[in-house]
Amino acid sequence: MNEQLPSSRFYGGCPHDCPDTCAMVYEVVDGQLVEVRGNKDHPMTRGTLCVKLKDYHDHHYNPDRVLYPLKRSGPKGSMEFERISWDEALDTIKTRWTEIIDKYGSQAIMPYSYLGNEGLVQGLTAGDAFFNKLGTTVNEKTFCASGSSTAWLLSVGPTGGVDPESFVHSKFIVIWACNSISTNLHHWPFVLEARKRGAKVVVIDTYRSRTAKAADWHICPKPGTDGALAMGIINAIVEGGLVDQDYVDNYTVGFEDLKERASDFTPEYVEKITGVPAEEITQLAKEFATTQPSVIRLGVALERHAGGGQTIRAVCAIPALTGSWRHVGGGLLQMPLWEFPVHWDRVSRPDWINPGTRVVNNLRLGRALTGEMELDPPIMSFFCYNTNPVSQAPDTDKIVEGLKREDLFTVVAEHFITDTARYADIILPATMAGEHDDMMFSWGHFYLTLNQKAIEPRGEAVSNSEIFRRLAKVMGFDDPRLQMSDQEQIEHFLDWDADAMGGIDMDYFREHGFFHLAVGTPDDRLPHAEGNFPTPSGKVEFKVEGAKNFVAPPFRHMYEEMQSGEDVDPLPGYVPPRESPETNEDLGKLYPLNIVSPKSHGFLNSCYANEPHKIKGQGEQFVMISPEDAQARQIREGDPVRVHNGRGGFEGYARVTDDVPAGRVVATLGYWRSLNRSDGSVNSISSDAHCGLGNAPTFSDNLVEVTRVN
Repeated sequence: MNEQLPSSRFYGGCPHDCPDTCAMVYEVVDGQLVEVRGNKDHPMTRGTLCVKLKDYHDHHYNPDRVLYPLKRSGPKGSMEFERISWDEALDTIKTRWTEIIDKYGSQAIMPYSYLGNEGLVQGLTAGDAFFNKLGTTVNEKTFCASGSSTAWLLSVGPTGGVDPESFVHSKFIVIWACNSISTNLHHWPFVLEARKRGAKVVVIDTYRSRTAKAADWHICPKPGTDGALAMGIINAIVEGGLVDQDYVDNYTVGFEDLKERASDFTPEYVEKITGVPAEEITQLAKEFATTQPSVIRLGVALERHAGGGQTIRAVCAIPALTGSWRHVGGGLLQMPLWEFPVHWDRVSRPDWINPGTRVVNNLRLGRALTGEMELDPPIMSFFCYNTNPVSQAPDTDKIVEGLKREDLFTVVAEHFITDTARYADIILPATMAGEHDDMMFSWGHFYLTLNQKAIEPRGEAVSNSEIFRRLAKVMGFDDPRLQMSDQEQIEHFLDWDADAMGGIDMDYFREHGFFHLAVGTPDDRLPHAEGNFPTPSGKVEFKVEGAKNFVAPPFRHMYEEMQSGEDVDPLPGYVPPRESPETNEDLGKLYPLNIVSPKSHGFLNSCYANEPHKIKGQGEQFVMISPEDAQARQIREGDPVRVHNGRGGFEGYARVTDDVPAGRVVATLGYWRSLNRSDGSVNSISSDAHCGLGNAPTFSDNLVEVTRVN
């Protein structure tokens, strides 16, 4: 018997699409990953992991992992695959792509990715440089936060806002459209510490989430009406004489115009739209303005309806009106990622995109694959990595229809045979975080986090970056950028000379594992006490003249035709939802219930939703429905129900609860349709319509009906 080798420890960074980006420690014994735990030295994540990651070491050894290249051996979707070599997989891809390029041109190939991995090297942009070199269709990636970010940039510019750790100094905290306990867990202790010091915690959400239940005050607007609520708060601040006029005069633009726009949104009028009592609107405005420092934590879900972008612009105005930015722990937190000094042009190489190359948005995948979107040439090959669109994208029945095309050559890089991968012609085995190197930025705090390769990859799995190195080689691309090692890419992508890096180098990360950007400490960060907003005026811009709707930054200078989009409203305002009984009466008669589809507590998007013990913890697909709506449909607790509209449907089990007001239902997303009661999931009913800014999704702007399944 061999003597067991001593353990080795490596630094890790959680790779998932979560604002927490936990610092981790990998422990390896005799070449095996035996434990993954939180790094206790990290000031933000403090050595704890969420329920999704608490057994992450076991996840690496899941018996269902894809460990070798696979080739389809049966009909598409049949789950019939056979093992092949890497050489055969690469030769097959090269042959098929060459044939497609010769016949249709390289734009007939479409890459597709998102944040199944969030790293600089292995993440959503891992393949951009390769595909830009190949000349494929450009994938516009607006699954999440593009509407929020567009509104944020228009209003306050590329600032990281309030450090989440600074919330301990806050006296009045508003968490707006964010279920922190389930999706931003490591921020919650800072909120609780502030509460111990006397802060009041308010949650604004369309149902009573875990976080809403834990708050001091839950405000519950109708889905898609948050913009009216924000404008009502602005009205109450102005009419109540609560404006910090000195801050407004010196550090904002367009106050008089905003004041006039908000004059129509009296609390009484807003109550009729939102269902929030007028007195609550007035009270919220008064307490936010007079209890300083006051702060708002913006959730991504706030963008997910027709008026999402305008809503966030209105919310961005509130802390400026009240002078909240004057104080440590006062202002706004959206996404600190704006502060990270990354050479994104080096990551994605937009200079390799041929002028005139078309862009297809990832929310419109179903239209692109089925031919409903008139594309010339048509999409003849689809390469998917770091995402599972059959679960996560809208209008998923249409996506499945497209993936079934026999003439579509589909390649998927994955850990498991997901609901998307089951339609692949070739599946490539990808590594998990403990098996590769990376550097993690964060959209929830100010730390860069090193992820070190701790073990050799299982089977023949390789990292995303290695997949693209191999593809570049087989396609004959010899540019040095496409053959950089993972370590070289980390060094190349970060701007080490930026002030935010504080003069450190890679040796610092190897010693410590993480670094808080040099942008002020949580106890003294005051980025905008005296304005200094990174906007053209240097101020908060309530009013913006001449702005056009979203064009992805890497392509803005290349696409003249895309710059002629709709004008952006100069001022924030309220845009009604597209699908609600009040705004679409005919549709409301067929499908009278608004559906909200938040993230699941036990899954990370669709990650872990194939593991029985995670499903047991999360529970099978459920549908939360009010007692009133349940009684009207003869639905009882635990009954199987079908949720449906004209786009599709899915089945789940009824949870009859007062946590959901009448007129709306809640079903969390991430469940695999192949493991549900029926062949459908939450996004089977989702529209692929964009919100008003940033081509963002409208996952919370959908009407459905719910019926009991016999």
